[in-house]
Amino acid sequence: MSTTGGEPRPIARVLDDALANRSDAVAVEAVSGSWTYAELDDQARRAAGALWSLGVRPGDRVAACLPNDLDIVAAFHGAQRIGAVWAGIGEALTVAEQRDLRDICDPKVVLAGPRCLLTPSDDRADGDGDDSRRGGGSDLVGLDRWHALLAEATDETAPPPGLGLDIDAPAGIAFTSGTSGRPKAVVHSQRNLLLPGAVLVATRGWGPELRKGDSFPLTILNLMVLSTLLTAQAGGCAVIMNRRDVAGVIEWISSRRVTVWNGAPAQLYDLAARPDADLSSLREVWSGGSDTPDSLRSAFAETYGLVPRVTYGLTEAPTVVSIDPADGEWRPGTSGRVLPSYDVAAYDDDGNRLPPGELGELRLAGATSGPWAGVWRPLLGYWESGRIRPPEPGPVATGDVGTVDADGWLSVLDRKKLVIIRGGANIYPLEIERVIATHPDVARVAVCPVPDDRLGQRVAAVVESAGPTLDMDALAELCRRELSPYKVPEFWTQVDALPVNAMGKVQRTGLTDLVDTGR
Repeated sequence: MSTTGGEPRPIARVLDDALANRSDAVAVEAVSGSWTYAELDDQARRAAGALWSLGVRPGDRVAACLPNDLDIVAAFHGAQRIGAVWAGIGEALTVAEQRDLRDICDPKVVLAGPRCLLTPSDDRADGDGDDSRRGGGSDLVGLDRWHALLAEATDETAPPPGLGLDIDAPAGIAFTSGTSGRPKAVVHSQRNLLLPGAVLVATRGWGPELRKGDSFPLTILNLMVLSTLLTAQAGGCAVIMNRRDVAGVIEWISSRRVTVWNGAPAQLYDLAARPDADLSSLREVWSGGSDTPDSLRSAFAETYGLVPRVTYGLTEAPTVVSIDPADGEWRPGTSGRVLPSYDVAAYDDDGNRLPPGELGELRLAGATSGPWAGVWRPLLGYWESGRIRPPEPGPVATGDVGTVDADGWLSVLDRKKLVIIRGGANIYPLEIERVIATHPDVARVAVCPVPDDRLGQRVAAVVESAGPTLDMDALAELCRRELSPYKVPEFWTQVDALPVNAMGKVQRTGLTDLVDTGR
């Protein structure tokens, strides 16, 4: 995607430059092997033919519950060449959660990997004993049959030419993280799926030397945006990692010579404690998905001499909205600078834009000046009951409370809906969590409200320890030193592990049930 030379290319053409200039260069590496750009193009063509043979047509939804490997990359590109709408269903979800996502997007086809828990609602679709099944209203296609369909794809079975070329047509459904309720299904155009990669490649100076590693599941649409779509625009290589544990991450980075890696704060925490690891190939480390304490940045930099680049992302954008500059500059308490394709500012409760630096709800719009002016378009809407519900007009409300200063540095205080109101005073959990997270014995912490007849709500902290035990009195004293008295948690609970989703965000639903109130 470019801001010059007319309209940007669609996803179906995103490989064109690399095919013309370095078709034999490796485009993607994964656990089962690697593909050059020429091979990826061929596999994408075959995937489009396989989906077409399954009855997929422009506008149909294609869902994938597949592992991080070559299959999911080819299937995504194949779906885009038809003009289908892509959706991912996480392998780590429960069967009820997988069914919920399938029911929301109502796909024509579900590509079912070994950890797909969806089951047929009737007998096998064709009765031939293979692993193609019909679940709900969707064809459930297992990997055995999918590979057979890929092998059978020919020019004669390919979709008609000219499909998938509308840059503003629906291209993907991104499910919000659902940390405190049922996820929403955000519908994005091809334009907006391509834009983050284009901006990041241009502003960070990436080229064919880029080897970007991602260990988050590619069933998350944001990760597809930040892997194959981004690296294709740089002419680099997407390294699709199938391990998220510290030993696996180290192995992938060192053996595949990853130059840019995107991880969760908990992963950075684990890596900071492994000074023996070979991460010498890295030029950038990103941290996202949840809050990254400044102490963690410093600890990682002390171990590896590389300061993590903190990001702020939004499903409705999609993905990265702000990031620390590539030159190593960062400011305590911030989540980087807003990308030049966006205009982000704080607004008051009446919808009035606030001056730079003032606290309010962050809202997102497209840039109106500079080289990226007018390139971003609002999300197409939300997939509901078989159609797209358009978004509310005006800047997109993020639900996050924070500030953006005059230089574009963005700071997030907390989720607007997570505010705790204690005796009429607003308390932001993230502010307290950042203080508690500075203690070396704390691996992860979540602050939540506990109902109270007199005050309305009181403050509780649920803490995951980095060791066998925690000194709760020491944590309380730390909070008393750093916070106003009314913000200090009144209830403290230690747990073996906080519940998190695939992006490492704490699952807020049911968090209060973990609190030991002593009642």
